[in-house]
Formats: sequence, C-alpha cells, structure tokens
Amino acid sequence: MEFNSKDIEHLSRPPLFDFHGVSMIHCFTDNWENIQKFQARPDDILIATYPKAGTTWVSYILDLLHFGQTSPDRQTSLPIYERVPFLESDFHILPPGTELAEKLTTTPRLIKTHLPVQFVPKSFWEQNCRVVYVARNAKDNAVSYFHFDRMNIAQPEPGDWNNFLQRFMDGKMVFGPWNDHVTGWWEKKQTNSNIHYMFYEDMIEDTRRELDKLCSFLGLSPSEEEKERVRGGTQFDNMENNNMVNYSTIPVMDFKISPFMRKGKVGDWKNHFTVAQSEQFDEDYKKKMMNTTVQFRTVV
Repeated sequence: MEFNSKDIEHLSRPPLFDFHGVSMIHCFTDNWENIQKFQARPDDILIATYPKAGTTWVSYILDLLHFGQTSPDRQTSLPIYERVPFLESDFHILPPGTELAEKLTTTPRLIKTHLPVQFVPKSFWEQNCRVVYVARNAKDNAVSYFHFDRMNIAQPEPGDWNNFLQRFMDGKMVFGPWNDHVTGWWEKKQTNSNIHYMFYEDMIEDTRRELDKLCSFLGLSPSEEEKERVRGGTQFDNMENNNMVNYSTIPVMDFKISPFMRKGKVGDWKNHFTVAQSEQFDEDYKKKMMNTTVQFRTVV
C-alpha cells in the first residue's frame, strides 16, 4: 500500500480530548458512526487489547494459525495492518479500519481493536463473535506505551518519563485508563464465554502452553509441527526483523527514536521506575484494582 507523503507532512501531534468519558484522539473518533454501525459476521475474530500489550504478537499468531499454510504468500506480501485491520483507525494515510475490515476476503476475518469494552460495536456481541483479549501488567505496559509515544508522531506528545507516568496513573491516555480497560474486559468475560482472556506474561513464560489454550478456544487442531512453526515464527527476534510485521513500513513511526518492537520482555519497568515512582504507582494501583479479581504479575 502506498502512502501519501503530503498527508504525512501535515501530521502534527494530536491533542487528547474527552470522548464519552474516555481520553481519545481524533483519528480514533472521526469515523465513529461507521465504527458503531460496523457489521460483524459470526466467524469474525476480534483481537482486543490496551495499546502496547501484545496486540501484534497475538494478531500474527492468529494469522499464522488460520492462514499460514493455506495462504503463505500473504505472509510476505501483505503487512500485518492490512491482514488484521485496526477497526477504529482513521489515519488518512490508509483507508479507515472499517473499510479495510469490510474488504477482507479471508474467513475468518481477523480484526483488531484497542477500544474499551463499552465502545465495541454491538454487532460483535449480537453475532456472538469470538474475542481474544490480551492484558499486560501495568508497569511494563506504561514503559512500552512511553517509548511508543516517543517514536510515533500520530500519538500525543509524551513529555519526559516522570510526566508520562503521572499521566498514565491519571488515566489521561489514548483509550483511557489502563485499569478501566483491563477490568472492563475482565468483567465482560465473566458472563461471556466467547472471550478468551490472555496475559502477556503467561505468553512470555510458556508460549506453547498459551498457544494450546488459544487453539482450544478457537476450535483449531493444528499438528505439533504446525504449532512449532507458529511459535517459532512469532518469537520476538523473528517478528522484530520481519518487515511485514514490525511496522517499519508505516511512515509516522521514527525507528531512530525507538523501534516499534522494542524489547518484548517482562520486568523492563525496573529499568525505568525509580524506587519512589514504583512505590507511588503501587499505592495508586492498589486503590484502583481493589474491587476486581483479575491478577497480574510484574515478573516471570
């Protein structure tokens, strides 16, 4: 897909604004009517995450599981953002996510979203679509989001780490507070068996085990050899060097500042948080997460 350099030249860092109680930026709300009217199909699979929680990893796993053998050419000719459209995106350098999703010829259609659960188009629930949700511990998620905002001019100005961390705790992030996102989807899962809730840390600890659970949820039974191929292909180093997966073809991202795929580790927060920041964060976290049963770990 060709990008229009004129559109990119005019891009400047967008302001955050309140949108139905959630901080957003215009490229995720400009196409709102079409997003809400989006017609899901019963076999669609929605990949939902808070930003920087393993979205691309799981998207690629699902793509390989479903189409790795039947359409191998798509792995080398189509970037992941065309294979797995970003539903609410309207960046003007690509067609809107709704349009890309509608044009998909695959069965199932794989579609990704960062929307909090209350914003998901109702047709996904009406059609009983399967949803794969991935959650990552708040500290690592904050660090990854910080570096992403530094290198992506389509995101708000991050400022320095200290200010960014305060904003993260205040929930003034694109797609809203981390805690509302992960707990909102967790609560939905309690009454909806079509949601498979995964943890980034579990995937790092034992990718093969989590792959088996995912296949079971999706009703897939790939051979051992095929599962190993998917696991190998989606290892961090392989994805980092795969131009069809690592977003190096998107011009709004400056890889000289930070790569899109930076480390993919659990516990990198220890290299960023001071002791005081960690204590303050833990205190805040306890208050916000006291009424939920979802549990996270910050080390593996």
